[in-house]
Amino acid sequence: MPQKPDSGLGIVVVIPCLREPAVLNTLRSLERCILPEMAVEVLVLINHSEVASEATQSFNQKTRTELDVWIGKNCKSKLSFFAIGPVELRKKWAGAGLARKKGMDEALLRFNAIGKNDGIIVSLDADTLVEPNYLVEIENHFRNNPKEVGATISFSHQTENLESKQLQGIELYEKYLGYYKRALDYAGYPFSMFTVGSAFAVTAQAYVKRGGMNRRQAGEDFYFLQNLVQIGRVGEILTTTVQPSARLSDRVPFGTGPILQKWLAGEEDLTSTYNFDAFSDLKAFFDRVADLYLIDESGYQKIISELPKSVAAFLTEDVFDEDLAELNANCASVGMFQKRFFQKFNAFRILKFLNFAHAGFYEKANLEEQCEKLDAETNH
Repeated sequence: MPQKPDSGLGIVVVIPCLREPAVLNTLRSLERCILPEMAVEVLVLINHSEVASEATQSFNQKTRTELDVWIGKNCKSKLSFFAIGPVELRKKWAGAGLARKKGMDEALLRFNAIGKNDGIIVSLDADTLVEPNYLVEIENHFRNNPKEVGATISFSHQTENLESKQLQGIELYEKYLGYYKRALDYAGYPFSMFTVGSAFAVTAQAYVKRGGMNRRQAGEDFYFLQNLVQIGRVGEILTTTVQPSARLSDRVPFGTGPILQKWLAGEEDLTSTYNFDAFSDLKAFFDRVADLYLIDESGYQKIISELPKSVAAFLTEDVFDEDLAELNANCASVGMFQKRFFQKFNAFRILKFLNFAHAGFYEKANLEEQCEKLDAETNH
């Protein structure tokens, strides 16, 4: 890589790449993009574990050679491509999180080299295609929303050439993701969002403030974004779409690939989901957040007795009164309390509640029917 980036650099797209046969398709889709006013760099971080098989190492080395040839012919003014690696990752941490972190850390160094702390670091995957307006719309969004610390990007999985069962699986999975996000909106959770690794962007400044990407071997995007919302507003770019692959995969413990693999093997039922009644229970609780400000023990117990049984049992089991006491000791106004409340009762705790509620109070139910229930509640 050159010593110093273009002084007009404003966007760095980071692509972790492990044993990726179609990464050139991703780069070609970026190369076809309408160019924004800012200069753009695309960093492909080829990586594998220090204990990766010879086949994987050889594949990655071949990928590097192919990328070098392609990049030599396709860099242009204001759009530069760089291949890094193959980088060996320590066995203990090797995975999607560490690879994404190394790439995003490198992007940060590029911005630091030109003193640009409002540069945009974009997360993309090596099996994902983008629309021609992708870069322009990212630039427009952050220009029009300068106070946002990040943004998610609309996505729609590739469906060409999928056999019927796999196609049905990805359609159900996307429907579930939409249902879950909308149900959180309905319940009153202020930070609902899609957390897809190939579909988000963050400002360099917020990336530093957030502490960088984590090293989780899967779900790193979920953890990163849910923590990012604690430091500022994360917007949503709906004017362009990324198209992740709907391929099968067993390289991470959860996510699209493993879920589809389990669906095809009959080990995962994508036609059922969290019961909408559990989200209704959550809404009954979230509707009363302001009532919890400076509440005493007897007042808290009274509210508990008035809440749906699933929520009351969860709050008791989860010893939420301890977090509540801490919130009340440190919030000088009801507005601050309401804001900080959802730092305690965050996306992780909501998921914990849903699993708790479905272990003792509800059974998972038909996805289509739960979507209809949600529609009926939100459209009346």
